[in-house]
Amino acid sequence: MNQVGGRYPEERSSMDKEKKEKEEGRSERLEVPPINDLRMELAREEARYEFRKALLNITGILAVAAAIAALVMTRILILLQVNGNSMAPALEDAEIVILYQTKEAEPGDIIGFYYGGKILLKRVIGSAGDEIDMDGDGNIYINGVILDEPYVSEKKQGKYDQEFPYRVPENMVFVLGDNRAVSLDSRVRSIGCVEDGQIVGKAVFRAWPFERIGRLRY
Repeated sequence: MNQVGGRYPEERSSMDKEKKEKEEGRSERLEVPPINDLRMELAREEARYEFRKALLNITGILAVAAAIAALVMTRILILLQVNGNSMAPALEDAEIVILYQTKEAEPGDIIGFYYGGKILLKRVIGSAGDEIDMDGDGNIYINGVILDEPYVSEKKQGKYDQEFPYRVPENMVFVLGDNRAVSLDSRVRSIGCVEDGQIVGKAVFRAWPFERIGRLRY
């Protein structure tokens, strides 16, 4: 029997037939999706594109907002962590407060001021020209009138070496910590009254802990 191309004619014919059947089978399995399926897939792709576009826009907006917030925090607001319990119960140790930068301070305000390379937090009790006095029970008198202090949990004389009555000098404020038993403040001569130039700002908002977040009330 003759061979063609190294194979018997019957073998080549059988192989060609199998190849043809396979090609026909593939052709039969190739189906075109319905037009509705194509439309749905196109809609999904468009939705994905719009979502990615919106996500990029939101990311850009957040980046700009973060930059503005950083600028505001640097120029207008200051984040400060409370160190110690001299302002308890109004401010507790390790809490984080926001100071609004200003040199103006009124009685009742909690201010931050520079002292010894640190920022201390105390409450303004008296302004320039006020006469401050304190009795044996720790009651504070401003110009002869006892001061109502609902923010103080327990009145104490605490540590002091200032002579009372004491008149507040010009361009200064007299400050005390709310926790009079432990606070070192204007009652101590080494600290004394706070000059306007020392004032960093006024505490306006508690940023942490979460359960105590909110505006500081005086």
